Amino acid sequence: MTEPLPQLTHTYQFHSLDSTRWQQYQPRPDDIVISTSLKSGTTWMLEIVRQLVFLGQDVPERNEVPVGQVSTWPDAPWSPVNKMLEKLEAQQYRRFMKTHLPLDGLPFFPQVKYIVVGRDARDVAMSMWNHYAGMTDGAFEFHNGTQGRIGEPLPRPPQDIHAFWRDWISRGCFDWVSEGYPFQPNLYHTQTWWNYRRLPNILFVHYNDLKADLVGELRRLAAFLAIPLANEDLPPLMQAVSLDTMRERESRLNKSWSSTFTEGAKTFFFKGTNGRWQDVLSAEELALYEEKAAQVLTPECRAWLEQGRVALKERFVP
Repeated sequence: MTEPLPQLTHTYQFHSLDSTRWQQYQPRPDDIVISTSLKSGTTWMLEIVRQLVFLGQDVPERNEVPVGQVSTWPDAPWSPVNKMLEKLEAQQYRRFMKTHLPLDGLPFFPQVKYIVVGRDARDVAMSMWNHYAGMTDGAFEFHNGTQGRIGEPLPRPPQDIHAFWRDWISRGCFDWVSEGYPFQPNLYHTQTWWNYRRLPNILFVHYNDLKADLVGELRRLAAFLAIPLANEDLPPLMQAVSLDTMRERESRLNKSWSSTFTEGAKTFFFKGTNGRWQDVLSAEELALYEEKAAQVLTPECRAWLEQGRVALKERFVP
């Protein structure tokens, strides 16, 4: 029996996202799209895919260009659509793009490879708060000063993480979602992709699994992308995608981060650790998560999102 294909049913437009910008995207047979909710390992996966795409090649794009310039983020509303499309068309190497869109807001193509990265929502919230609270005045001016911005401006962060958590876990920016405020949804994002996890061109990768078994996940990714990966490739590859290497590289190459975050790349990457929520959120605050997860996620999706494939000792997805 043929698996049904995803359908485009929602439009996402607000201060940081515009799903309509994908309407003119023309896929190539070997394109790669990386879909994550915010602070779920987006830049880590972009760097992993960059290193795999340019494996064995001595080209500037491999290490001497910020990954955000080598890759493209089509749903980001900050540049004219025609400029984004020109950049995509001009790329002669295998293209890999990022998106923060749920699957119900993204055109789906069977010939494109999709990598979905997930992370426990409670860990996401800790990283999201650091990201949000560390944004500079210039960052808010950038988000809210976009020509043709749709909807309300990105508000300044509340006074503390507890106020942020209550809003983030119980409010949404769109009528059909109920969490993620003032950004795009988190739990809902993963569930929309999970519903189609059996499709052969979708691969799920968990943040916990990248930390627990990086070699194993690199092999899974290389196999999914049909990129030969020899044993001798692994040590330099693992070094290239380590948090310390990524922070140093982006600090050196991406000067705009110093005007976006109070401590530049250090704020953006922060600790990359899990479980900090256990010492921060109260029992009452965690009850909000329990209620929302039960409402939005199926049991299998929730188990994977909270623990990952390695911890569960079971592979839910192909």
